[in-house]
Amino acid sequence: MQVLLVAIGSHGDVLPFIALGTELKRRGHAVLLAAPAPFADMADRAQLAFHGLGTQAEYDGFVAEPNLWHPRRGVRVTFGFVSALTEPVYRWIAAKWRPGEGIVAASTLSLGARVAQDKLGLPLVTVHVMPVLVESRHAPPILPGLPLPSFLSARLRHWIGRGADTYVIGPAALPGLNAFRAKLELPPVRRLRHWWNSPLRVLLGFPEWYAEPQPDWPRQAVQVGFPLADRCGDVDELTPTLAAFLKAGDPPVAFTYGSAMRQGQSFFDAAVRICRRMGRRGILLTPQDGQVPADLPPQILHAAYAPLSQLLPHCVALVHHGGIGTVAQALAAGIPQLVVPVAFDHFDEGQRLRRLGVGSVLSRHRFTPSRAVEKIERLLGNPDVTRACAMARARMRAENGVRTACDAIEDLRAVATRSSGAA
Repeated sequence: MQVLLVAIGSHGDVLPFIALGTELKRRGHAVLLAAPAPFADMADRAQLAFHGLGTQAEYDGFVAEPNLWHPRRGVRVTFGFVSALTEPVYRWIAAKWRPGEGIVAASTLSLGARVAQDKLGLPLVTVHVMPVLVESRHAPPILPGLPLPSFLSARLRHWIGRGADTYVIGPAALPGLNAFRAKLELPPVRRLRHWWNSPLRVLLGFPEWYAEPQPDWPRQAVQVGFPLADRCGDVDELTPTLAAFLKAGDPPVAFTYGSAMRQGQSFFDAAVRICRRMGRRGILLTPQDGQVPADLPPQILHAAYAPLSQLLPHCVALVHHGGIGTVAQALAAGIPQLVVPVAFDHFDEGQRLRRLGVGSVLSRHRFTPSRAVEKIERLLGNPDVTRACAMARARMRAENGVRTACDAIEDLRAVATRSSGAA
């Protein structure tokens, strides 16, 4: 069948779709991927037909905006970028979709795909790669910029969180979306976090043991596990320099603040001091120049990029921002994690790791070498954490999120056919 894939966001949002596209193409399907323009080279390496959304300059301007990394103000920056791509996504799908043959699978922020479903009646599967995107009265996720105390009831936390729709998400996302929908003679969307779920099928890119299913989740939602995809990124193997460094001494502590972060200087400065205090080697991962100190000691190496599935099994711990893709790779490697959350889902992922007993959380404002060293050494010295990490690694080995997601996408044809017949 024809499969149109649409992904909007950074590496953590797009790489899973490249992995899905690679597997679907291997199964014999005709796959087309639309994503921000900078991901063209990665799609080309995967031999996927690619349509660039926006320009390199527009994407660079988006990720370089300082407010993007603010827990509350980042929402407006994000939806400004998303709104500019909503109509182009819709137009691309409308031009490429083959009725009766085509399936569309789209990331949460690919709002043009959801509009196309409403207007054209096409079969769409929405892919949520993080639990924070799924509402629940029973287990509300932790929203960025809304640190509610845990002693509040789940229903009260959910009700307070609903205020984010009215005062933060709605004003940022709905004016542009509804203006475009009006051009198509579609009714306005009232609440984005409800509407963005395809009524036909929703795939949740995380397993049940990481985020327990809730009775008020969408009935059409299916949990498929983590779609591990790091080898679809900039390189699929360790560089000779990095491989040699790993062999030259004790397992290092790895530090990363995400592929899109442009304001990570203080994080990496602290990372160097943490390694010195602990007497451990370190690896600093960031592709951007100017974030890592120029005079690194020989026991600390800077790498622009490394596939985490190849790197982390050789590390003793990971300190990072809390992005879901990074979280999943550390779980697969079976190493403890210290999360220093910035925005988006980071706060929610950190709490989930803490509940699983495989990690800890340190706020960005409290991320000092002394506090971080205390947290990391406590994780490394706790046998309960070691056992929990080993259990997570075993669970990850028993799953294949990419394969399970592709099975669900293939099954969507039958679901769509039955729905059309019933209609």
